[in-house]
Amino acid sequence: MAIIEAPSVLGLRPSGVQDLPAALLDAGLLDHPGALHAGKVEAPAYDPRRDPDTGILNPAGIARYSVRLADAVGAVLDDGRFPVVLGGDCTILLGNLLALRRRGRYGLLFLDGHTDFYQPSAEPAGEAASMELALATGRGPRLLTDLEGRGPLLRDEDVVAFGFRDSAESHEAGMQPLPPRLHAIDLDAVRAVGAATAAGGAIGRLTQGESAGYWVHLDVDVLDDAVMPAVDYRLPGGLTWSELESVLCTALADRRAVGLDVTIFNPRLDPGGTIGARLTACLRRGLSARTDGTS
Repeated sequence: MAIIEAPSVLGLRPSGVQDLPAALLDAGLLDHPGALHAGKVEAPAYDPRRDPDTGILNPAGIARYSVRLADAVGAVLDDGRFPVVLGGDCTILLGNLLALRRRGRYGLLFLDGHTDFYQPSAEPAGEAASMELALATGRGPRLLTDLEGRGPLLRDEDVVAFGFRDSAESHEAGMQPLPPRLHAIDLDAVRAVGAATAAGGAIGRLTQGESAGYWVHLDVDVLDDAVMPAVDYRLPGGLTWSELESVLCTALADRRAVGLDVTIFNPRLDPGGTIGARLTACLRRGLSARTDGTS
């Protein structure tokens, strides 16, 4: 695997999530067998003003950053390696998916405590980190939904949203509904059949169509708030460490998984480093499910 640092907070705010890559590297993620460091993609300067045309913070900066990150991810893919992209906020997903869209049709396993399907008018702060799944499927301002004229980055039917628990909150806020062709497995549905079975079903869905493979997006707030309080938007409940490890092992063991990103962990809310160490161990177990240690 090849690790890319992507410490962008353009879709959120400079709260500390930009320190995620350094924290996980310090905790030993690069010690994983076969891992190498593939560089850092620095973000443009953060602008705290909401763009009047799109209603989003830093839309032009996010668009430019997505292209640069896609170049970095594409270089790793061209080298035959498995990219692991360490954010930053969830808008780094757009750059990762753009790298894949340049190559064809791909899917997405979206592991997140929130569905992140807000439209700008319903997002109170204009944070694109609450909108990235909507943007990736072509819903929102063209500046972010049609990157390089390749939009949408994903088809609805090529997405599985997994483990979310924000349905009541997002409905109350007026978030647009998830489209019917986007497959949604909320936390209750995961628990009804078990994490491994639910993950197996998700991967089966992502690999039964015409896509060439799938990306795995991990927002760490998919974890139970009791074990992952080091996030900016906390929500009760979530997956256990064991459940997340099971999901990652299932998802990453399939050779059609083409990359992984990790977002939203805020090391400033983990002063002792114990949560970062546990997260790193979880990631290493998931990545160990890949049979080729060099990729």
